[in-house]
Amino acid sequence: MILKKYMVAANTQVQLTDYSTRVDDRPNDSELTNELIPNSVERLKELHWRLYAESKTGIVVVLQALDAGGKDEAISYIFSNLNAQGLKTNAFQKPSDTEKKHDYLWRMHDLLPERGQVGILNRSHYEEVIAPRIHDLLGEEVLPDEVDQEKVWEMRYRQINDYELYLKENGFEVIKFFFNVSKEKQRDRLLERLKDPKKNWEFSFSDVEERQYWDDYQKIFEEMITHTSTDVSPWYILPADDEWYSRYIISSVMIDVLERIDPQYPTFSEEEQERIDEAIQMLENE
Repeated sequence: MILKKYMVAANTQVQLTDYSTRVDDRPNDSELTNELIPNSVERLKELHWRLYAESKTGIVVVLQALDAGGKDEAISYIFSNLNAQGLKTNAFQKPSDTEKKHDYLWRMHDLLPERGQVGILNRSHYEEVIAPRIHDLLGEEVLPDEVDQEKVWEMRYRQINDYELYLKENGFEVIKFFFNVSKEKQRDRLLERLKDPKKNWEFSFSDVEERQYWDDYQKIFEEMITHTSTDVSPWYILPADDEWYSRYIISSVMIDVLERIDPQYPTFSEEEQERIDEAIQMLENE
């Protein structure tokens, strides 16, 4: 797989219509589900154990999409296989009253992973440049008097880029996935949630209500990715109509990043090894 096909290079003007929501030239479902994805998950598990054992670097994974885009399923099929102690999963919710009293990135700190952990953000700080624009909520926020509201989004893009650079420079990689789902496929998935009693719990009436803003969302997503896909933290645009292949892309990107980090299991010093040898001998002689 050529991962760069799905990675948005810095300074690219993004048009989502240029990115397919599904891939025809790909391995068949049987090969994906029985071989490629299980093998990639096993490799990911090994690298994740090394990351956790070394505890020098952390990884922040951003999953951004419209409802029924496939975020929850990616977490279930890929990330739930990892060492639970080295995994932190958060769903980004509407800000609380306390959070509204702080800057918009303040609440991110409690959501971030520790060194050695992979932190999953099911939606993320990027909601702060999406929802307020769709629903005209900026007026509810407290902004300094000198801030020009016409330029607040450009300012936030710059601040988010600076924030992700800050994380990178302090040992935390940021990997960002956008689930590019078609309107037709989203409709089919929402209907499935409504008609299947086992999936009713996944449905929210707001999912249907938000569809009326479809074109607005697409425009904002394009602008967001255009301004925040950087060399430090690029976006990957997934063909999200194809759930299995999207999961394979996610696991492959994760493996690529972890192999570049190349975490190692800690080793003993000579003094520690001598004590280990003594402990082994003592236990074997019991």
